[in-house]
Amino acid sequence: MPQRKEWIALVLASAIWLTVTALFVGTRPEHFLLCALIAALFFASGTTRRMIVALLPFVVFGISYDWMNMLPNYMVNPVDTEGIYNAEKSLFGIMTTEGLLTPNEFLALHTSRLMDFLGGFFYLCWVPVPIIFGLWLYFNGQKRVYLHFALVFLLVNLIGFAGYYIHPAAPPWYEAEHGFDVIIGCKGSVAGLAGFGDITGWNVFDGLYARNANVFAAVPSLHSAYTLVAFIYSLKARCPQWVRAALGIITAGIWFTAVYTSHHYIIDVLLGIATAVAGWALFEYVLMRIPAMRRFTDNYTRYISKS
Repeated sequence: MPQRKEWIALVLASAIWLTVTALFVGTRPEHFLLCALIAALFFASGTTRRMIVALLPFVVFGISYDWMNMLPNYMVNPVDTEGIYNAEKSLFGIMTTEGLLTPNEFLALHTSRLMDFLGGFFYLCWVPVPIIFGLWLYFNGQKRVYLHFALVFLLVNLIGFAGYYIHPAAPPWYEAEHGFDVIIGCKGSVAGLAGFGDITGWNVFDGLYARNANVFAAVPSLHSAYTLVAFIYSLKARCPQWVRAALGIITAGIWFTAVYTSHHYIIDVLLGIATAVAGWALFEYVLMRIPAMRRFTDNYTRYISKS
């Protein structure tokens, strides 16, 4: 059984999370389901308790993303619709017989069923693959590398979320469907990912993007950051070469798909890559040189490593 201070911390944290969510976001069945799952794993055994504690960075990531609904980024700063479009065309425009096109516009005229299928596959990997990689590190006994990876994953998200508020920006599909006017309450779109549903009959992206309340959160592209963080830590971990190769291919595939499906400009992708590298460098070469942070990660590693 957990120590008294441990279960008190769990109860308080759960109560604060659900209360804040209920007051400012609105609770859904999955909130209570996740809370029940965390509690069940926490009290089931020492092994499952250490695992759920190890997964806390991913839980905090999910809560942080959900809590952004409290204050939409378009209420903080003006939304960039036209400026980023013109910058993309200026930097990466492709001259055609129809005039200068952004890469998104060019690729939208040159689609293929193979790329539609591969693009959907790659985009399904952007969150599950990093989590699976993290769990593999954890159960493979590489707890310290796992913890660094998980904390950097969280840090990269927090940097990216800050970017959403500093520079709210519309994705390419928005400009294609709505022009440059800012439409508050506009629903998300599957855009170029519709081809995957047409091929497979699996309309998973429709549900995901229909509920997306963060339409003006294209900069930076966190799609482009997540598996890159996993790839970076695969180089530090004891990994088979095929794991590193798979992560590298998936990462490059997500970068291309982000542009191919009109979910991101190349500018967004490059800023997403920069966010991943900056988060990794900030953690490893700045935060880990702070004695208090080193003690925190050492204690955290020892706790999740107990047998």
